[in-house]
Amino acid sequence: MTEEFGEQGPGGSDSTPGQDPVTPASDATSGDGPLSTGPEVPGERGFPQESALPPQAGDDSGTGAAADVSRETQAGSQPFTVRTAEDIAVAAPDLTHDHGTPLARAAEHIVLARHGARMRPALPRPDRTRVFVVANQKGGVGKTTSTVNVAAALAQLGQRVLVVDLDPQGNASTALGVEHHRGVASTYDALVDGVPLAEIASVSPEAGTLTVVPATIDLAGAEIELVSVVARESRLHKAIHGHPQVGTAAELGEDKIDYVFIDCPPSLGLLTLNALVAGSEMMIPIQAEYYALEGLGQLLETVEMVRAHLNPALEVSTIMVTMYDARTRLAAGVAEEVREHFGDQVLKTTIPRSVRVSEAPSYGQTVMTYDPGSPGALSYLEAAREIATKGASA
Repeated sequence: MTEEFGEQGPGGSDSTPGQDPVTPASDATSGDGPLSTGPEVPGERGFPQESALPPQAGDDSGTGAAADVSRETQAGSQPFTVRTAEDIAVAAPDLTHDHGTPLARAAEHIVLARHGARMRPALPRPDRTRVFVVANQKGGVGKTTSTVNVAAALAQLGQRVLVVDLDPQGNASTALGVEHHRGVASTYDALVDGVPLAEIASVSPEAGTLTVVPATIDLAGAEIELVSVVARESRLHKAIHGHPQVGTAAELGEDKIDYVFIDCPPSLGLLTLNALVAGSEMMIPIQAEYYALEGLGQLLETVEMVRAHLNPALEVSTIMVTMYDARTRLAAGVAEEVREHFGDQVLKTTIPRSVRVSEAPSYGQTVMTYDPGSPGALSYLEAAREIATKGASA
């Protein structure tokens, strides 16, 4: 068998055209061949290959193979070019509408959501500035998260928005990318020293039409310092309505601020009382759990007292169900009970639990810019549309 292989070659013929004859096994085994590597290892070829190109079957000289291999690089051929995305779009416009697989549809949806965030059609602007108080004395229900994301969504929808951070923790300022360390002018200066909000507010990186009045830790002592101040519960009302861009469209024109959102601390102290007196509408985020319902009754009692004695114009216009988990019966039960009790005040859009919503503040962003295609961002966008549509003539 060894002798047959040596004489005929691996293909069973005497020799392959254009290829050097194979060294007989006896010579290779003995180590006497020109390319043998030792007495134990047989040589692969009897003679070294002289041509730089691999020999091809059917061409003894190998010139045909050289012509085939070099036809793309020979003189006169077209140079190598890189196709850009524009070239591909022109050549095959249907590629952008590939619905062949779920992955393609999901990828298209995410791309359109991210790049379309700045190109969304503008909503009608309200006739006058709408001042929202975002309050709930229960902590961890999504007050700050809902405030900043609804504000950013409205800014993307062509509205001019002012966010007043009234929580000493300053989480809203963090999410909107605004400095709020000690020494920065903040809501404390507006409440205690009477500094105009226009001098304190700064533009958020989230959108050019979104401005923020930050909060610092100094605000924690404001309640004590305001004890001896006359009309201490109306300090924020005076500051907001003294802003030169807060008012009606007839008076201010295009420079009018459309929405003011006041982010309250998780308590019913003097800071929250200032917000309730300053606002005309109230947005209450409710976590889809039983404890949130229990605290809602106490909050509504406080609202009725403020309405009766300090601010008759205050109304609970928006209730938002947050942290909704559609997999549990508890969440569905809480949402249904809230809708039965409050009716049209409850937004049709619920805000789901989302890791992206929680991750965004760590990057100094809202989820509207951190991941516009995520379920949380799309839900807040739809909630903002509901809010704007319900009170377009307010």
